[in-house]
Amino acid sequence: MHLHDFWFLLIAVLWTGYFFLEGFDFGIGVLTKALAKDRTERRVLINTIGPVWDANEVWLITAAGATFAAFPDWYATLFSGFYLPLLAVLVCLIVRGVAFEYRHKRSGERWQRNWEHAIFWCSLIPAFLWGVAFANIVRGVPIGPDKNFNGGLADLLSPYALLGGLLTLVLFTFHGAVFAALKTVGDIRYRARAFAARSGVVAGVLTVAFLAWTQAEAGNGRSLPALAVAVAALAGALVMNQRGREGWAFALSGLTVVAAFAMLFLALFPDVMPSSSNAEWSLTVTNAASSPYTLKIMTWIAGFMTPVVLAYQAWTYWVFRQRIGTRHIPAAH
Repeated sequence: MHLHDFWFLLIAVLWTGYFFLEGFDFGIGVLTKALAKDRTERRVLINTIGPVWDANEVWLITAAGATFAAFPDWYATLFSGFYLPLLAVLVCLIVRGVAFEYRHKRSGERWQRNWEHAIFWCSLIPAFLWGVAFANIVRGVPIGPDKNFNGGLADLLSPYALLGGLLTLVLFTFHGAVFAALKTVGDIRYRARAFAARSGVVAGVLTVAFLAWTQAEAGNGRSLPALAVAVAALAGALVMNQRGREGWAFALSGLTVVAAFAMLFLALFPDVMPSSSNAEWSLTVTNAASSPYTLKIMTWIAGFMTPVVLAYQAWTYWVFRQRIGTRHIPAAH
């Protein structure tokens, strides 16, 4: 395997890991309005991700940084062509992080309600926009011979891209509902399981529609097994959720997210950003990569640091593995 192929694989793993972790993170944010009945239940949901949400976003920083270092042309074209959607994602992530930290600083009704609105909308919007972005990456966008994006915002809002955004929003919400059922006790646990059953059916329809469209438009022999795994895992998650096996349901909903994004990257390779104007102008793992020496240095650094980060994050999840419920929330002053 050439180093540029290895780094494409590693970047795919980083982005997929980010969506696996941040997926239920976004889902919990959406559920603060869709599932929680009152402020105490919203606190329960927020506390399920309180110790881990910021660590989940480390995967985004690492994925974006690796893309910049390993494939600078890909990074430049992506972040300039998708400037407005990615700026909206960045602003939402900043406001969302501030909301988590500042919501409990004051007990006033208006203060807490405004930050709760921020958590909801700043979870919903990125969950939708990430799907739009990756759908456009896979299908292709107008790229000229100078490797620059030559389109506009309207080029990013095709029916296929909007379907991709709707899929990630619903799939992440389902993933979050399964996580909420796994991490809570009491009435909210059973309502989360019921919500997961309903949203999972919608996610199943959208998953089949979007991934089948992807396979027809850009798929290959490598991507087809990933499609099958995604559909089978989602069906398994619904069955396990119905049986009350929340650990298995969460593992399978996570596998659905992983398989869906793995399919996108498998359909994309060896391109990193296809050109819809002319296939010869597409960015590939060879013409968009950094020098072999740069990739070699990065490989040594990644080989040392990646196990450390994974071990620390796994330890964090283990330490905060207990379930919580409304009885664990102290009364407001």
